[in-house]
Amino acid sequence: MIEAIKLDDLMKRIRMPWSPLDVATVNDQVVRMALLDGEFHWHKHKNEDELFYVLRGHIVIKLKDRREVELREGELTVIPKDVEHCPKSVKPSYCLLFEPRALNTRGD
Repeated sequence: MIEAIKLDDLMKRIRMPWSPLDVATVNDQVVRMALLDGEFHWHKHKNEDELFYVLRGHIVIKLKDRREVELREGELTVIPKDVEHCPKSVKPSYCLLFEPRALNTRGD
């Protein structure tokens, strides 16, 4: 059966920051929701791009040798494969991550 996914309900289920919850699968891609709270670690994905979409909150994605990207509610960016990055939240924030299913969210 095809059903609507209530993102607000899923936000209530996430307790641990930086522990994405799979929301939906589209072909070989997965949509994940994560609570970003504080700073993650520097990492990169050798073979996959990663899309960040801010549902609630305000985040900054630090980039090696590049200007950081600041995202507020309703904004998104794509981090190309092999770009070292470090996401951090300005305040606790909920993001959707659009990624290949094979992507290791912790980095390569």
